[in-house]
Amino acid sequence: MIPALPLSSPLRRALLALAAVLVSAMLVAEGAATGYVPTAVATVATGALCVAALLVPVSRFPPAAAVAVTASGALSVVTVQLTHRPEVTPGAMEMGALLLLVSRAVRCARPALAAALSAAGGLAAGLLPLRLPPPEYINVIKLGEPVIFFCLVLAVLLGLYLRLLDTFRAREREADRQAQRLEYARELHDFVAHHVTAMVAQTKAVRYASAQGHAPAPDALDRMLAGIERAGSQAIESMRGMVTVLRAPGEGPAATRPAGDLDGELRGLTEEFTASGPATAEVSLAPELTAAGHGLRPELTTAAHRVVRESLTNIRKHGEGVRWVTVDVRPSPGGTLTVTVTDDGRASAHATAAGAARAAGRAGTADGSGMSGRSGFGLTGLAERVETLGGTFTAGPREDGTAGWRVTAELPLESWKP
Repeated sequence: MIPALPLSSPLRRALLALAAVLVSAMLVAEGAATGYVPTAVATVATGALCVAALLVPVSRFPPAAAVAVTASGALSVVTVQLTHRPEVTPGAMEMGALLLLVSRAVRCARPALAAALSAAGGLAAGLLPLRLPPPEYINVIKLGEPVIFFCLVLAVLLGLYLRLLDTFRAREREADRQAQRLEYARELHDFVAHHVTAMVAQTKAVRYASAQGHAPAPDALDRMLAGIERAGSQAIESMRGMVTVLRAPGEGPAATRPAGDLDGELRGLTEEFTASGPATAEVSLAPELTAAGHGLRPELTTAAHRVVRESLTNIRKHGEGVRWVTVDVRPSPGGTLTVTVTDDGRASAHATAAGAARAAGRAGTADGSGMSGRSGFGLTGLAERVETLGGTFTAGPREDGTAGWRVTAELPLESWKP
């Protein structure tokens, strides 16, 4: 598609001025062909009205088109009663404008209004040959009217095609907006839920210890409060970054991606998880992925980071009896980056019931397995993110039958160069 010229482009202004001069010259020439000043002025006026109706905004098009079509038809009927008539053309420019009015009416107006304007425009175009002298009527009936009818059909088809094209474009825009809203929702969940969950978990730990009569020592309490303060500050920073992205025109969630150091980012997540206790998390990365310049696409790095973050958040929220968590990220022989998060706990009864209900009520992940257990907006967002990249996502109990939960994401590695 050829890009449109800027509104301030001198070339665009020159082309518009040239088009206006040519149209005006043709209208004046067709009016002068009548040989009668009143008819010439009326012919130029009706032609100008038809051309102007093509240029007005869509909201003003119906009344402008109605005025132009009425004026054109009225002049044709009045000209039948006159002796001064054009001998060369009945108004070719006006006829072309009328046919384009029909196309625009079909494209932009409501169905009933489009039908009325199209019928009126077609009638006005069919009356234009009546401005010729009576001896020309036989040729008009044999040649002119069939050609006008054929052009009218083409004008209607053109309007229908443009209307259909506009509908497709509107649907594409809406689909893009919906995809963007979902991406923003996923980003917001990823940024905030992790930090807020850490705050809630540490607060519960303090309250539980106090309720059991084992209030934390001042130093321990200070460390817990410092952790809560740090998580709150990080949540605020994440919210501020997300709001900045939403307010900045032309930017998307990609502006909030983590840094390219996958090893450092994942170790930061596991260290924060371990610090909030009581479970311990460890990261295992393939040697070729531990360097900052590992060659992974930013989309893969972001997806791996999100999978690990959401998994750790769900373990903190729903896991019971979790003592250790392992995070394993490595390329597989099949050309995929496999991200696996495994724990040794058990899902809470509430999480299991809710997840089972969701899994029974809808289809599973990309590979056909249902997402049960610790399922929610977070895992749904992760599945959407992974599937967008052409990968697969699964979450459920460990396959070997031992206690624990496993989240696995497989991401394609087409352009990875270690």
